[in-house]
Amino acid sequence: MCAKQSIYAVITGSGSYLPPVVVKNSEFENNIFLNEDGSRIETPGKEITDKFEQITDIIERRMAPEGVVTSDMATYASEEAIAAAGIDQEKLDYIIVAHNLGDMKKGSLYPDILPTLASRVKSKLGIKNPNAVAYDITFGCPGWTQAMIQANYFIKSGDAKKVLVIGADTISRSADPHDRDIMIFADGAAAVILEARESEEPVGMLKHVVRTDTADYLDLLQMGPSYNSEKDGIYLKMLGRKLYNYALTFVPLVAQQCLSKNDMQLQDVKKVLIHQANAKMDEAILKRIYRLYGEKDVDLNVMPMTIRTLGNSSVATVPTLYDLIVKGKLKGHELQSGDNVMMTSVGAGMNINAFMYKMP
Repeated sequence: MCAKQSIYAVITGSGSYLPPVVVKNSEFENNIFLNEDGSRIETPGKEITDKFEQITDIIERRMAPEGVVTSDMATYASEEAIAAAGIDQEKLDYIIVAHNLGDMKKGSLYPDILPTLASRVKSKLGIKNPNAVAYDITFGCPGWTQAMIQANYFIKSGDAKKVLVIGADTISRSADPHDRDIMIFADGAAAVILEARESEEPVGMLKHVVRTDTADYLDLLQMGPSYNSEKDGIYLKMLGRKLYNYALTFVPLVAQQCLSKNDMQLQDVKKVLIHQANAKMDEAILKRIYRLYGEKDVDLNVMPMTIRTLGNSSVATVPTLYDLIVKGKLKGHELQSGDNVMMTSVGAGMNINAFMYKMP
């Protein structure tokens, strides 16, 4: 008697777009940085950037060229993912784009989200099929991981066989030039094709955990005025220390819950692909996860890092990590069939999510 087969969502192709503009920390040394009250920070610029590198491990970041918007980058990454999967793009059932501020043009502070970026990507790809449903998701930095969770539901329900899931952001364009946090933000895009596969054994997208904390943590990331009262518009603002403590407290718990939900232990995980906003914070989170399992010796190699040279590209960070690893572009890291990967993110909302993915 044959074992019963179930439908699973499996990644069959991936792609990423790393903007060609490289901005080093030294380029911020002449910025006039201000405190929240508008007073000038008198610390020399070189000392500020050196301290920033020490805290975050970021030495440079990628930024989109002038004239390139988020939907452009999303399209470039999608073309690569579609080619890698070898599918007919007209047979896509859904196109989901995770982003935060739409097609914000360089020099503009106004998000452009109508029509949706997903509709724009569909048009730029030249897809004619009206049954390829295109929509956006805004969920802070965990947007792409949440879009993957939604796509998994579509596939497991039988509603879809092929889904394009994209994470793209030009988050650097929303940063206040007088706020030291501007050095964290970067731009980028990555995409995957998720396809339905019948299997007797679990494969691809497995179980997930998601939480949203608004009672005490709603405003840790929000839009607000520049620290320079003479500048108009609103900019991305974050309460760094409180955000750090929030992530350190709850991300390890979500990771543990995700493992438990999938009947796994820490040793079952080959890689943890985590959102990258601060290398020191991510290392502290990983150490907390190990501590939850009574482990003192932390294997940092389980957590690939790109933040040092790519910065924080928001929704693009986790899928970019995946794409670089499976294509052999991240030295010292690889994934093989049967490996279990945890993908997890934290960001505005405040939202945290995590899912397990078993390599086919």
